[in-house]
Amino acid sequence: MTRTRTLSGVKPTGHLTLGNYLGALRRWAEEDQHRAESLFFVADLHALTVEHDPARVRRLSRQAAGLLLATGLDPRVCTLFVQSHVDEHARLSYLLGCVATDGEMRRMIQYKEKSARAQAAGQSVRLSLLTYPVLMAADILAYGADEVPVGEDQTQHVELTRDLAERFNQRYGQAFVIPRATRPAAAARVMDLQDPSTKMGKSHGATAGIVYLLDEPDVVTKKVMRAVTDSEAGVTYDREARPGLANLLEILAACTGKEAAALAAGYDAAGAGFGVLKKDVAEAVVELLRPVRARHAELSADPGYVDGVLREGAARARAVARPTVDAAYRAVGLLPPA
Repeated sequence: MTRTRTLSGVKPTGHLTLGNYLGALRRWAEEDQHRAESLFFVADLHALTVEHDPARVRRLSRQAAGLLLATGLDPRVCTLFVQSHVDEHARLSYLLGCVATDGEMRRMIQYKEKSARAQAAGQSVRLSLLTYPVLMAADILAYGADEVPVGEDQTQHVELTRDLAERFNQRYGQAFVIPRATRPAAAARVMDLQDPSTKMGKSHGATAGIVYLLDEPDVVTKKVMRAVTDSEAGVTYDREARPGLANLLEILAACTGKEAAALAAGYDAAGAGFGVLKKDVAEAVVELLRPVRARHAELSADPGYVDGVLREGAARARAVARPTVDAAYRAVGLLPPA
C-alpha cells in the first residue's frame, strides 16, 4: 500500500514563535513525520516577495532549519530541505504561470491584504507578491503531495493549486496528482500577548507580545507577566468576552495537555488571581521550550551537521520532484536537452 505523501513549509521571514510551535511544528514532529511520507522545507524563495535584507534571509533560513530539527524532525524519518536548493520549484513555477490567469492571482486574499499594506507603507508592490501562489502550487505539485495540511487562511492557495493542476492535466495530459487541503486536528491558536485579537506572528513589527522559541527564560517570563488581561474579577474562560485571559489559558492548556475551561475553573475555585495564572503560564512555556533551545544550541555548534541534513534532504527532494517536472516540460512541448 502506497503511503500518503504530505508537504509542509515555513517561511524565513522572522524568528519562529511559540505560536508556530504549538500551532504546527510540534505536530509535524510528533505526528506528521511518522504517519506519512513527509517533506518539510524552509520556503526561502517565498521570503523574497517583499522588501528584505539578504543576509537576514540567509540567517533566518539556517535558524529555521536548525529549529525544525530541534523541535524533533528526524532526517532519518522525513525529508528536510531548503526550497531554493531544489531547482524544480522555480522550473515548475514558470510552467504553472503559463496556465494561471491574471484574474486568479488578483483575487487571492493574501495578495489584496499584503499589497495594501505595502502601498500604505509607501513601498512598491513586487510582481512576485502577485505570483507567489503559483510558486506555492509548484511546491506542492512537484512532489505529488496527496495532502497539504493548512490553516483556514491558506485553503484558497490549495484550491488554486487544484485548479491549476486540473487545467494542466486537461490541456497537456495527466501530469499531476490533485492534492487536497487537510485541516489538522485542532491545535493551539496562540494570540499576541499584547493584542489578543491577532495571531502571534513571526514577522510582526511590535515584539512585546510575541514569545520566540529562542527567547531566554527571563525574557519569556517578562513577556507573559506583562500580557494583557482585563479588569473583571475571577478567572473564567471566554474567548469572545475575555480574549487576553482566554489566550493565557489556552497556552497553558497546550503546554500541559489540560482543558482551558477546566484550568479556569480550578483557578477560580482557588481564588487565584491573574498573577498566579501568568506565573504558571510563564513556567510552563519556559519548560516546554527548554529542550528546544538546548538542542538548537547543540546544532548551532555543529553547523556541518545541519548542512549535511539539508544537502541530503535536497538530494532526496530532487529525486522525487525531478521526474514529475521533467514530464511536465515534455507535456507542454519543450524540447528535452540533448
